[in-house]
Amino acid sequence: MSRTKTLLAATTASLSLSLAGCAAVGGPIPDSSAPITQSEAQIGAEAHPQLLAEFGGAMTGSQAQYVEQVGQNIAVQSGLGNARSAFTVSLLNSSVNNAFAVPGGYVYTTRQLVALMNNEAELAGVLGHEVGHVAARHSQRRQQAAQRNTLLGAAGAILSGILLGNSGLGQQVGQTLLQGSQLLTLRFSREQELEADELGIRYLNQAGYDPRAMATVLSSLAAQNALDARVQGRDNATVPEWASTHPDPASRVQTALSKAQGMTGVTNRDTFLSRIDGLLYGDDPAQGVIEGREFIHPDLRLAFTAPQGFYMVNGTRAVTINGQSGRAQLTLAPYNGDLGNYVGTVFASMTEERNLRPDSIQRTTVNGLPAAYGTTRVQSGNGNVDVTVFAYEFANDRAYHFLAITPAGQASAFNPMFSSMRRIGAQQAARVIPRQIDVVTVRSGDSVASLARNMAYDDNQVARFRVLNGLSSNENVTPGQKVKVVVRGR
Repeated sequence: MSRTKTLLAATTASLSLSLAGCAAVGGPIPDSSAPITQSEAQIGAEAHPQLLAEFGGAMTGSQAQYVEQVGQNIAVQSGLGNARSAFTVSLLNSSVNNAFAVPGGYVYTTRQLVALMNNEAELAGVLGHEVGHVAARHSQRRQQAAQRNTLLGAAGAILSGILLGNSGLGQQVGQTLLQGSQLLTLRFSREQELEADELGIRYLNQAGYDPRAMATVLSSLAAQNALDARVQGRDNATVPEWASTHPDPASRVQTALSKAQGMTGVTNRDTFLSRIDGLLYGDDPAQGVIEGREFIHPDLRLAFTAPQGFYMVNGTRAVTINGQSGRAQLTLAPYNGDLGNYVGTVFASMTEERNLRPDSIQRTTVNGLPAAYGTTRVQSGNGNVDVTVFAYEFANDRAYHFLAITPAGQASAFNPMFSSMRRIGAQQAARVIPRQIDVVTVRSGDSVASLARNMAYDDNQVARFRVLNGLSSNENVTPGQKVKVVVRGR
């Protein structure tokens, strides 16, 4: 969550419909060599600055230039544009494993996903896959279907269908919880993902890369999903559908391998590793960091602890807390010094009619912070839910709030988190040091276990090292091999 003093605005319909969507639309792959049209270029140009702002901004420097070069080279293979300059490729400062593209030749990948890759062919494959979505006009096909949805379009429908049912109010409240960067881009249908995989493999082959890289990067992503589930204490390795941009990578690995059978090419592994050496990994302290169940923001000087059994995802403008018994976000809104008015305004902003109100607004103090909270019950197609806003004053002109949605009668599930919000001092803030990728060469006597001890984590060091380097459970390292470890920066 970055430092900002404006209310996080809901995604506009035109933006959400131009991104990676969820509506399943059948039919053959459209002409994927048709050049970028003027209307597509306009959609991309309008969406681009909003996407950069929502995903932590575009990174600069040699690492970003390298990603841009590889992305432009692979995008040319699509025929959408006949020059590298026709495409804008951005490396995003986000700790979420994500990549996407929008019409007009705008292609994006997060630094976290790049860090998971192990060679240049994988990078080209991921970016080629996203270009494939654009070339196949998946966004336009999704938009045609989404136009048949209700008020808030596909994004609101997905969350409300799972949590709030299909009532109009439910969709509007659901949209409020779709404001984290990790939720801005929702998923394509499985058919469209496979189509994009196929096009990405085609582009890899045309560019001289090993097309099997599409399968290996999908395998790494599946392994990362499984590891995240284990670390976060989830029962399964599937990211909830409402938060998943590219679902089910494990099931697509074999399909990608079969499509690439008999093809060969270069991977440029050592070049790739040398170019991403030093890349920021995990949360950027400027956006706050997640350490286990604790969220710490050194710039905003705040911290809180998620309830047992919940896990967090850090976005540029909000921290999302997920669990079986509810979901919540920490964010902020404009503050005029009156916490009661603040809570009421947050409730009112959840619906277009601005008529959602708490049953009452209570005032209290939490760890020395003035606080106020309110809860109301909302009827939905899946049963009633409780909506809670819990706000804290950190300065005369600055307040933050949790927005939580739970099944009716279970609002207390977040009480431990609400009571954990606290200020942190300069010493604790100074101890928040970013992690980064360190590329090292395996020496004689090194092993997976010995190298994993350098990983800057207190838990699952070996598992993290294996997933980061695409190593199976029984693979070893060999002298002279370059590998990645995650270390604390300076």
